[in-house]
Amino acid sequence: MKINSLKPAISKKHLLVIAGIIWSFAGGMLLTKGISLLLIEKSNIIFELIIGVTLGILFYFFMFSKISFKHIDRIFRIEITKPCLFSFFSIRSYVMMILMISTGIGLRKLDIINHEVLSVFYITMGTPLLMSSMRFYYYWFKYKSLEKVFLKSS
Repeated sequence: MKINSLKPAISKKHLLVIAGIIWSFAGGMLLTKGISLLLIEKSNIIFELIIGVTLGILFYFFMFSKISFKHIDRIFRIEITKPCLFSFFSIRSYVMMILMISTGIGLRKLDIINHEVLSVFYITMGTPLLMSSMRFYYYWFKYKSLEKVFLKSS
């Protein structure tokens, strides 16, 4: 039995939708946690929600749009037809994700940051993640026509 037969392989097109689901889940979880913390604090809910979403949109345009496109580009350029199911992220991205999740959990558990500030932070981070997930879904939906564009630019 070859080790490759144990690899959970998936098409590059479906890697895009898997990435979209993961980013949607992370963004939705952060937004849910941020909004629920805001509702518990019950002060300046609308103002803090607007601040968090506005900062999140700025984060998307200045940082997350580039990050998500790098992931999409890397997926399109994977040389094998059916890469591993977990290759929607690079190793570096998995390490960064683990650090970010650990930091978020640690900040909440240690209770060293005011919950109103933490809620705005969660909303600020959840918004660009959710926006980026839409980009993965778009590239998944338009995969056939966009694949040619990516292959030409190699």
